[in-house]
Amino acid sequence: MDMFGKPVKSGMVAIVGPPNAGKSTLMNCLLGQKISIVTPKPQTTRNRILGVVNDDDYQIVLLDTPGLHKSRVPLNQEMVRIAMDSLSEVDIVLFLVDISLPIPEKLKEEKEKELTAIMQQVRCPAIMVLNKVDLLGKEKLLPMIAAYSSLFPFKAVVPLSALNGDGTDRLLTEILNLLPMGPRYFPEDIPTDSTERFLVAEIIREKVFLQTGKEIPYSTAVTIESFKEDEVKHLVTIHATIVVERDSQKGIVIGKGGAKLKSIGTAARKDIERLIDNKVLLKLWVKVKKKWSEDERFLKELGF
Repeated sequence: MDMFGKPVKSGMVAIVGPPNAGKSTLMNCLLGQKISIVTPKPQTTRNRILGVVNDDDYQIVLLDTPGLHKSRVPLNQEMVRIAMDSLSEVDIVLFLVDISLPIPEKLKEEKEKELTAIMQQVRCPAIMVLNKVDLLGKEKLLPMIAAYSSLFPFKAVVPLSALNGDGTDRLLTEILNLLPMGPRYFPEDIPTDSTERFLVAEIIREKVFLQTGKEIPYSTAVTIESFKEDEVKHLVTIHATIVVERDSQKGIVIGKGGAKLKSIGTAARKDIERLIDNKVLLKLWVKVKKKWSEDERFLKELGF
């Protein structure tokens, strides 16, 4: 029931799946606003991001999780642990796959084993979400639905496009069919439990992902050094540090004459101003911290 005693459908829904399947895009689509950062590069999401979909009759708490993949790197192992832990805490699991990617025959059996191993840990209803159907011919869709349906007793298999929203109404219906009645977990005007500092750091990291190539994004972390609001000037001043692992990476992020860093800062500032609905002065620095992705103490500082 809600704060006025009215019963509502409410519960927690984890979005899981391999890297770059479109989990963050789906979450933003269901929320109707951008909470999770999105880039074309896999493993963009590192922490678990929570978003809240509110309606008069329901509240869906969405968990956007890091992509499930194998790795020996401590950072990546921690990302996968975060995603797997989410499976034990929720009312529904959405398992999302990108069906526009052809899987070579020799990999099919391996992928099926991976999926089966993951889904064996699920103790709640699960929905298979086949994303990016806009990139797939209709004649290929039915065999895909049949193939994925046979892997696990999913409550539903929903093809959709998270990018343009096609099929999300049906997904919402399937989620509401499975959600229990109960209290709202969050006030109706809160779209996420993430702090502004966290979201600002994520926006800056997204711009680094989008504006640099190859290994740079995966060697990058962002820390917020200060976040000060001047109510008289209606200005928020943010000092942030982009952390990389090598001196050569620092040079790439800064760019010739500081051009790349300025471009990253300009793009980030515009999104941050939209997020906090205020004018922003954003000051960025770049710092080298060798092998930070293997430094457990630093990973804890980043929230892992």
